[in-house]
Amino acid sequence: MTSRVTFVSPATSPSLRQARFYDGDSIDDAGAARARSAAGTLPAYAGVTMSPSVRCRETAAALGLDGGETPELKGLDVGRWRGRTLEEVGATEPEAVGRWLADAGWSAHGGESVQDVCGRVGRWLDIAQGTDGRTLAVVEPEVVRAAVVHVLGLPAAAFWRLDVPPLTATELSGRGGRWNLRLGQPLAVPGTSAAR
Repeated sequence: MTSRVTFVSPATSPSLRQARFYDGDSIDDAGAARARSAAGTLPAYAGVTMSPSVRCRETAAALGLDGGETPELKGLDVGRWRGRTLEEVGATEPEAVGRWLADAGWSAHGGESVQDVCGRVGRWLDIAQGTDGRTLAVVEPEVVRAAVVHVLGLPAAAFWRLDVPPLTATELSGRGGRWNLRLGQPLAVPGTSAAR
């Protein structure tokens, strides 16, 4: 039995465009239009799930997908930094930002550590590997990062070295306790040629 998970990152939102820690805002008009134009271009799937966030729900709806939210696939909780830019936090808490970026187990901002999110997503993937067919998962970018860290057995510090652009697909296929990875494909938009 081969299990497949295609992670789709959400469309753009004001917090993403402003490099702010996600604060629950909606996708913007350009992101919604781009997602609607990509609707119907995703591979056939057996089920749909998503991060429990406004922008993931809205992206899934714009893509014509209907599914439930999975708490294990929520984005990284950044505690009191939510809604602020990294620059703002760095100006008021430079030591904390430095520690956060260097220590994957640090969570003194009141949220969760990178190590925690990697573990949470990894546990979900371990269960998902027992599912036959393809699951589409519209998830926050940090969930995709955590999944890549898990399937490649990377140290949690590698989390910060992975970029996940909006509306891209990252595919995993697995069987026998092992996953294979296909990274960051742009969603096909009719009338354009997607870079591969």
